Formats: sequence, C-alpha cells, structure tokens
Amino acid sequence: MKGIELRIKGKVQGVGFRPFVWLLAKQYALRGDVNNDGQGVLIRLLEPTAQQLQQFLHDLQHKLPPLALITDIQQHEKHWENPPHFEGFEIRESENNAMDTQIVPDAATCPACLADLFDPTNRRYHYPFTNCTHCGPRFTIIKAIPYDRKNTSMADFPLCPDCAEEYKNPADRRFHAQPNACAVCGPHIWLIDKKGRLIDKKTAIKTAALLLHEGHIIAIKGIGGFHLACDAANPVVVQLLRDRKRRPSKPLAVMVPNLNVLPDLTEQEIEQLTSTAAPIVLLPKHKAPPLAEQIAPRLNEIGVMLPSNPLQHLLLKEADRTLVMTSANPSGQPPVLDNQSAVENLSDLADYFLCHNRDILQRADDSLVRLAFDGVETLRRARGYVPDETLLDHHSPRNVLALGSDLKNTFCLLRQNKAIVSQHIGDTSNEKVRSQLEANIALFCQIYQFKPELIAIDAHAGYFTHEVGKRLAEHYQIPYVEVLHHHAHIVSVMAEHHCHEQVIGLALDGIGMGENGQLWGGECLLVDEKHYHYLGGLPAVALPGGDLAAKQPWRNWLAHLHQFIPNWQEIAAQTCADYDWRLLAKAIERNLNSPRISSAGRLFDAVAFSLGITPPQLSWEGEAACQLEVLATQSDLSEQHQQDIKLPTLMPINADNKLDLATFWQAWIALNASPADKAFIFHYAFAQGLSCLARQQANQHHCNTIVLSGGVWHNQLLRRLVKENLAEFQVLSAHQFPMGDGGLSLGQAVIASFQFNEIETA
Repeated sequence: MKGIELRIKGKVQGVGFRPFVWLLAKQYALRGDVNNDGQGVLIRLLEPTAQQLQQFLHDLQHKLPPLALITDIQQHEKHWENPPHFEGFEIRESENNAMDTQIVPDAATCPACLADLFDPTNRRYHYPFTNCTHCGPRFTIIKAIPYDRKNTSMADFPLCPDCAEEYKNPADRRFHAQPNACAVCGPHIWLIDKKGRLIDKKTAIKTAALLLHEGHIIAIKGIGGFHLACDAANPVVVQLLRDRKRRPSKPLAVMVPNLNVLPDLTEQEIEQLTSTAAPIVLLPKHKAPPLAEQIAPRLNEIGVMLPSNPLQHLLLKEADRTLVMTSANPSGQPPVLDNQSAVENLSDLADYFLCHNRDILQRADDSLVRLAFDGVETLRRARGYVPDETLLDHHSPRNVLALGSDLKNTFCLLRQNKAIVSQHIGDTSNEKVRSQLEANIALFCQIYQFKPELIAIDAHAGYFTHEVGKRLAEHYQIPYVEVLHHHAHIVSVMAEHHCHEQVIGLALDGIGMGENGQLWGGECLLVDEKHYHYLGGLPAVALPGGDLAAKQPWRNWLAHLHQFIPNWQEIAAQTCADYDWRLLAKAIERNLNSPRISSAGRLFDAVAFSLGITPPQLSWEGEAACQLEVLATQSDLSEQHQQDIKLPTLMPINADNKLDLATFWQAWIALNASPADKAFIFHYAFAQGLSCLARQQANQHHCNTIVLSGGVWHNQLLRRLVKENLAEFQVLSAHQFPMGDGGLSLGQAVIASFQFNEIETA
C-alpha cells in the first residue's frame, strides 16, 4: 500500500503540535499516525488523496498552535508491503533517537489558563502551577529529549485521574502538556521565615501579600530562579533592599499587576510586555506608575514586566500594587535555584520565602529588551527566548562549542546550520557562576546529544572561558580556535542579519584582546566571517591600575589628561584633589600596572567624571556611560535635528586613521557650556569622528555595509547619531542578541567554523 511520510522539524514538541495534527487529520478523514522523536515529529498518512494532502499541508503550516514553529517539512512517498493497521488517525508514543529538534522556551501564562486561574468554578481556581500546551515551563524543567514528562522535573508528580484524562485526550488543550497538574497531584507552595520555619501553607499567597504591604522583603521561587520582591512605592523598603544587596544604584526591575497601570504605551511596547517571552521592557519613567525614586536613580528608564506565571499573577492580584522583582542573589553571586540554598544564602536579604517543590533544572533570568528608535534592542537574553535556534545560511562542517566571554557570559552550540546560544550566565569572576557555566555546558551537550568537534575561545589568555575551552579541547581530544574579541562582536551581528559580504565594523566596548597582545575597545575593522583587518579607531591610552580603572572613573580622566592636555597637572590638581593623583601619574609615566588600551568605555568614564556626575566608585558596569547619556538628553541640543546643529569638528581623524583625542580634549575642556550641553557635544563629536572614519574606510574598501557592535552601542544617542550620519550605507546592529558580550559566543562559533573549514580545505 502507498502512503506519505512527513518529517516536521522546528518547535514542534511540547506545544500541542500532535493534537493539532490529530484534529486536522480527523477533519480531512485521513488515516495514519503521528509521533515525537529526536528528529522532531513524524506524520504517516495512508493513501491520502491529492486534495486531502494539499489541504492538510496548507493548514499544517498556516494554523499552527501559538508556540509552534515549523522550520522544515520533508515529504517522502512510502510503499508498505506490510502496511501499518490504521483504523483512523492515532497518536503514537514518543521515540528517542538522534536529537534534531528544538526545545521550546518557557512561555507566559496564556489567556485560557489565566481564565481558569480566576474562575471560582474551575478546579484549578487559584492553583499557582496551572498550564497547558500553549504556556508554562519548558526549558527550565527539561533534563533530556524527547520532551516527555519522565524527562522533566514533573516526573516526581504522578497525574491524578482528572489530569491523566486531560493528558490522554487529543481534543483537550492539556493533551501531553508535560507540566500538567492540579492541586490534587501537582506541586504546591508554602511560606517560611528566614530560619526555615513554616508560616503558612494553605493561604501562603494571601499572607505573603500582607507581608509585602507591611514593608517586608520576600524571596519568591519562580520558573527560572528566585526573585526578591518588595513594595516598589515604599522608599524605605526599597532602600533597605539596596542596602542588604549592597546594590547602591544599579536599577531594579518592577512587576506591575496589569497593563491598566501603564499609561500611554505604544502598540510595540504592549506587544513586548504581553508576548509569550514576557521580558522586562525598558520604559520611559513617565510611563511607569508612581514608584520610589530609588528604583532607577538618575536614569530616564525603568524596567517593567507583567506577571509571567500563575504564582506571580496570584501574588500581584492579591497585593494589588507594583512590586520590585529583582534576581535573588547576594552581591556578585548567581541567583539561587533551590529552596535550601535560598534559605542558606538569602537569609540576610529576605525576611520570608515563598517556596514550591517543582525543581528548576535550568536557570533562566528575566530577559531585558528596549523598544529603541531602530527596533527591538535585546540587552539580556534568557527566559522566554532561550533556547530558540538561530538558523544560519551555511552548514558548519564540525560541531562547534563557543565559550563566549568572561563578562555577561553565554555559550553557543553550532551544529550544521543551527546555532543555539545559551541563556545569560553572568560574570565568571565568581566561583559559583563558573560552576553554573560548566554545569550548563554539560547539560546542554547532554540534552542536545551534542559532541563538540571544535572549541572556540576568546583570544584573551587570562579569561576563565579561555582556560575552560582549552580544558574541554583536551578532554575531547579536539582542536580549539582562538578568536579575537572584536572580530566576534562584528560577526555576531553579521550572523543575525545573514550578512556574508565584507563589511566595515565599528567595535566599541570596555576591553577585549586585540592583535599582537594589544588591548582594544574602540576599533574600526575590515571584517568577513573568516578574517579581520585593523583599519584605525581610538588611540591607546593608559589604563592606570588595570581593572580598578573600570570601577574608578577618575583614573581614566587622569590618564586622558596626562596624555592629551599640556597643562594637565593644573587641571588634575583641581579635579582630582580627593585622590592620590600624583602617585598614579608616576605609575602611568613608569608604565607600572598601566597597560595601554583603546577603550571607548573608559573614554566615556573619563568624560563623565570630568562633568562631576559619577560616584567615586562605580557599582555596576556602564553606570558612568548611562548617566552621561541621560545628562546629554537633557540638553536643548538633543532636541534639534542633527543637521540643524552648527558645531565644529571636535574629533577629526589623524593621518594614521586614529581619532584625534588631543584636539577633542583641548577644545572640549575650553567649551563654555552647561554640563548637559557638554555631554551632548561629546556624543556628537564622537559620532562625527566614528562616522568620518567608517565612511572613509568603506569608500576605500568598496564596502556597502557598516556593522556596529560592542556594549557601548547600547547607547541610543550615540547609535542614532552615527546611523543618521551614515544614512547612505546599510548600517547593521543587533536586535535578537545583545550588542555586548552576551552575543559574543555566536560570533565566535561562526568564525571558528569558517576558519577551520578554510584550514581543512586548504
């Protein structure tokens, strides 16, 4: 007998795809079956007519469940000598074979489950773990493929008869919803104090809401980790949270009960807030409800999110107020994942703990996005987006594992034409973060049945990720490739945009290893997926004190004065009187712990310090630059269109293609202007210099595309000015991935694949 086999790949497991297929097959009276396996979904149809097959295929692609995504359909004719016995259309048990399907990210509570949650007649009324095939945890509870209950943290919760009936019924939206549960058979919550003593089990959420009203801080176990929550309008408790976390000024995210408390949102902002990813969205402060000033001091934006799981919906409904909802971790530590660790590590931060007994297998921080002038801008990519695949235009000849950077770490698995970038891991200077990184790499390789054949690492030999990569290469007996930091920055954006031509790359960040052991952070490069060529950029300036300079901006100010200003001692005596600047100047002159670096990040620090807007000790990366951008937006000049501003060229290009900082500093210091105007003029001058350099090099090398990458480009003002200046070119920046180090591993993987392929075919 003749038949058809359809091999479906993409996000087709754990999203209600099989019951969707079953219903379509019933609609068109088809005989056959469908099942999950490591390759995705396999559909077998017995002797369909041409019309049946055409209608079925059309609906299969155009009426998908909300979380499903088809990336490939392969159709094959079958001739069965002993045909399967199909009475109608069936759903077969899953099979586990070679992995080639996508794992679905966690998805925010869908409208149907939300209705169940607040319907007093529904058996899941106020049940904090309700979900279906359209929503709920996925990535954070999985430990193996195929995505079946036995391979998740829900294996510990046998289904009750009612839930089992839903699970087995293809017509039910909870058919094979692996986290399916109810109050009878599923996870439950309880409230304890900081000594682990039980406070409430039956009405834990109501009690937690009362405690929040009273000004307490509560650690709440969510889907991908714990949060610390408190009343966001109460300045006393917000300051207490800051003091306990030793987080003096870094902005805190807030969670609002619903959209009604957010006036004047754009359609795009609503779309992001209510998406299945439910990220934190950076909103202008005037769009947020009244909050304590300590939420985001001296900034123009506030990170806002909606509840993304039933427990949060219930708590926000009961509390009826906006809550701080920030990651629950001591300063410099990764967020905790289990109840015992929470009590052990967070008792100095939280007064109470709202816990549950569904294990978190994969950490997933809240993702962070902004609706910028040029589209969605991703600042942190984790819950809701990971582990979505990125499809590339080329097939890698080897499985590549790229280790990313030491800051804002992510890693990447590249197999054939599919790249999977991990969730945000964090700063690997911390031992616990290092352990999480290595554990996550092992878990990803296990889940995806991925055996690395090539390792990509940052060229900086002092990086922990460099060391781990070499160790893994030795363990697997495979080669490794060292990739320059800024080459990877540019190629990560090229990969996202499927750009394969030679481009001019402007890479701006704090620090990265350049060629010949030089420290870079402000380069213009000629780039393709295999090679780079240095063309110019910022001049190298001393970095006095090494890593200390990234935390104490006065050091960078002194270094720039020392190098570019003739009467630098007179200015230093006035502006650095509170610091031992003479001793540091001698260290610069003697080249003692003062490596030279062409860093855009440290240039921003120097300018910010000169305007008196930075604290003596920065408490978070990018703090000085963010405050400088905020100050610049307060200038009347920022309201004018660029072409209407009559300003001299303050940052010309030298004969060696370096930005002339001597001319800039001497002219800028002499400016008789307000701090806000001077902040804007710096952005304007820097944008002018970068644009002039990029244009010259693009014309010389016949490039039509200019790529912006590196964490400094999250500065919207600088990015807007440069994009306006270079309007005659195609100017690309990242949207799906962070422009900072969070997107670096994708670029590393692509470069390593191309470079090694070139070596092998040479």
